[in-house]
Order: sequence, then C-alpha cells, then structure tokens
Amino acid sequence: MRTSTLAFACAALVVAASDARADIVVFKNGRTMSVKSYVVHGENAVVRMREGGEVTFPASIIVRVDPDEVPYPEPASVPAPQADGAEGESARRIPLPDTGLRISDAALAARPFAALISSVAAAHHMDVRLVHAVIEQESNYQPRARSKKGAKGLMQLMPATARHYGVSNSYDPKSNLEAGIRHLKYLMSRLDLPTALAAYNAGAGTIKRYGGLPPYPETQNYVRSILRKVGSVSAN
Repeated sequence: MRTSTLAFACAALVVAASDARADIVVFKNGRTMSVKSYVVHGENAVVRMREGGEVTFPASIIVRVDPDEVPYPEPASVPAPQADGAEGESARRIPLPDTGLRISDAALAARPFAALISSVAAAHHMDVRLVHAVIEQESNYQPRARSKKGAKGLMQLMPATARHYGVSNSYDPKSNLEAGIRHLKYLMSRLDLPTALAAYNAGAGTIKRYGGLPPYPETQNYVRSILRKVGSVSAN
C-alpha cells in the first residue's frame, strides 16, 4: 500500500478513534492487530495501542487498515504513572506489536544469560524480547566483547554511559545489563522505538543534531535488524 493510501486510511482512523472504535491493521504476513489509532509519518507508521502506549514501525509492512465492527469502551480514567527508581519514569510496560513473528519463550530460555536477562528486564518493566534483540545485535551475548570505540560487555556500554549508571566493571554481566536496560528505557521514555534504538547506537546527541534518525547506514541497519528480531517487521 502506498503512503498516500495509508495516509487516507489514517485520517479515517483518527475519526473512528473519537467514537471509541477500534481498527484492524493487516500485515503483509497475514497477521492482524487491533489498534486505537494509526498515523503515518513519512515511511513510518505510529500505532496507538488499545491498552495504552505507542509503537512505531515501517509503514511498508502494512497491507491495509480495516474498521473493527466491534466498538470498545474507553477507560474511565488513566492512572497516574508511578515512579520507577532512579529513572523516575512510569513503571508501565512498553508494548511491542504482535505480528506473529514473536520469539518463542523456549527459544529465549535457551539463550546465554537468559535467566539474568529475564530478571533484570522484568525488574525494569522492559520487554524481554527487545532486550534480547539489542544484546544479540550489540555483542551476540559475548560478555567480554569490546568495540573499536571502547563499548564493552553484553549491551556494549560506552565508558560515559557506564559512569553515568555507576558501573565500575562493564564486563560484569549483571552490572552491564542493569545499566544497558536502564539507559534503553530512558531513551524509550522520550523517543519512539526506532529513534530510541538509533540513539542507543549512535548517541542521543546525534539524534538531536539530525532531528530524528540519522542518515547513517550502520544505524539504520541496526534499527531494522532489531525490529525484525522482536517481530515488529517482516523480512520484506
């Protein structure tokens, strides 16, 4: 579906949302997702989930958007966010779209450091699929990994990031995970998912300088790869 067609569908969705209706996003792989609203920004689609929160992914994976014939009730009230430790952010879990490409629990449990990753991710209310995808992309689960720029450990902490989160040994898996997950959550609380991932890879300063995703092939491939791993996009 072309962007112009998606934009037209988007306008209809915004009107439908005011009438407390849901809409069905149909993906290329045949899966569907019920959403509250859907907006196209350039090549990206921003979906507002019925349960709350937003998810951003490439609009090219959408075939069409159909109206849901069954209306859903608006919540009576939205609870105030609760403080979340040092970050002071909401403790809500940030949802990821279910397009049928979800990594199975068995597959995750078989990966290195699975129990530790699950524990730290849960403590910070982060989706464990996303954390695994970032670790796989950053270090391929190598706790002694070190980049040419000095990033270290499972989540490839830069020295300044490690210092900010009080990490004295970036090669210690637990300390590395704690800081990496907290930093990723901080970025996600301020940016949409693709931009937060780009900021994790290229630095928040780079995102600010370009006003969004930077024109770096490495960073763009990094974001696409992680979104594929969490099942947000198809291979096509």
